[in-house]
Amino acid sequence: MDRAALFAVAEATWPPENRIAEGPWVFRQSNGGGKRVTAASSDCDPDLDDIRLAEARMEAMGQQVLFTLSPDHRYDALLAESGYDLVDRTLLYHCPIAHLADRSVPLVTAFPIWPPLQLAKDIWADGGIGVDRVAVMERATCERTAILGRVNDRAGGVVYAGLHEGCVMIHALEISVSQRRFGLATSLMVAAAHWGAARGATDFSLLVTKQNEAANELYASLGMRAQDGYHYRIKP
Repeated sequence: MDRAALFAVAEATWPPENRIAEGPWVFRQSNGGGKRVTAASSDCDPDLDDIRLAEARMEAMGQQVLFTLSPDHRYDALLAESGYDLVDRTLLYHCPIAHLADRSVPLVTAFPIWPPLQLAKDIWADGGIGVDRVAVMERATCERTAILGRVNDRAGGVVYAGLHEGCVMIHALEISVSQRRFGLATSLMVAAAHWGAARGATDFSLLVTKQNEAANELYASLGMRAQDGYHYRIKP
């Protein structure tokens, strides 16, 4: 899958409340839920006047002025010159789903359940993934699931998986601090691949910030390939 198709999967599996196309921009409006569902973007070549209009539009929406863009977008330089800081360089990982689905998951380790149990929500909340982000998962219209992980005879992790156009994308992979380094993150990813493959998916993907070294090491060790995804521009 090319990068544009994977971005479409990201939008379908982690959607904003409202998506508004206006001029060269797409505005995303949400009541919380993080940068991805509130940032403006453009696939055109907006100039400085377009940027000023976007700033006014986001302010009128009552949202932080925030842009998301790929490294190859030319208006990135205009935003930098206007005083915007670059934050959260994000990588896009992808592999054929069979690459993970061919692996086995230990018995009684992973349980796909939708809607997510309160126990799963508690694990997310302990990791800083609160009700606003759970609401993003709940409003997605794609086929989706939460997968609750068990290790050392207790619930220890959870991941959300969505399926769009033959591709599974996982989000919100969270392992309780006391249950890390027991292989549960890998088991949850493999379980998500099994879930997607059973529904005809051919691809597996995820997004992660470049600065998350532990996560990047895990995904690379599983043979997933990374490419530049996007970053944000925000005024300090």
